[in-house]
Amino acid sequence: MSNIRPPAVAGMFYPAEPGQLAHDVQAYLDEARTNAPHPFDLAPKALIVPHAGYMYSGAIAATAYATLRTVAARIRRVVLLGPTHRVAVRGLALPGVDAFDTPLGRVTLDAAGTQAIAHLPQVTVSAQAHALEHSLEVQLPFLQSVLADFTLLPLAVGMATAEEVAEVLETVWGGEETLIVISSDLSHYLPYATAQCVDYETAQSILDLRQPIAHDQACGGTPISGLIVAAQKHYLAPHLLDLRNSGDTAGSHTQVVGYAAFAFTPAT
Repeated sequence: MSNIRPPAVAGMFYPAEPGQLAHDVQAYLDEARTNAPHPFDLAPKALIVPHAGYMYSGAIAATAYATLRTVAARIRRVVLLGPTHRVAVRGLALPGVDAFDTPLGRVTLDAAGTQAIAHLPQVTVSAQAHALEHSLEVQLPFLQSVLADFTLLPLAVGMATAEEVAEVLETVWGGEETLIVISSDLSHYLPYATAQCVDYETAQSILDLRQPIAHDQACGGTPISGLIVAAQKHYLAPHLLDLRNSGDTAGSHTQVVGYAAFAFTPAT
């Protein structure tokens, strides 16, 4: 396999040394399972997970991935959507590669899923959009730590509508073997107390399945909005797992970035 996307932010957003990375991710997961006030028998179909450096958002991300414990064995495909931060694209961009590498190993891309959505007009291919994009990459070590053998369908989301995102999700929705992960932080660089208020309102909108989620509310507002459309169609219920910001984890209170974790489960 020669067409591989190498890690771009190893050593910056998370440790580049495999042993240290595996240890840190497991520590975040263990902490989430020990300290989180919610049950871990949710059997999620979809997650919303933050994507900052692990020292800032790793603990919040772990509260989402810890919920997979009871369903991990049956998950064989992850559909991963995150916003583009460096390269502007129209629609949703595939990377045009065969696999993603991380310090924990190689993740093979989902060729069948790629083929299934390739005909959609909002789906493009952009190696450039993926080359330095961290929003998708930082999720992979967590996925590699909680899942066994899985393929990945990574999409960098640029200028698109919620309905365009939802159409892509619908095409690859699958069954219990498919997990959908939306990578997004919340507000950016607001004072601590202001961010708490803004992020609370954003979280409430997601819990109420109200969209659109604006980009100043969440950098991944477009893929979140698309997930909300799909969640309504498939009768998924959202659960807020964690809501904090960088002032709570590893930063000052002057300018913070908001983080939240959600799990979406079949409504009962």
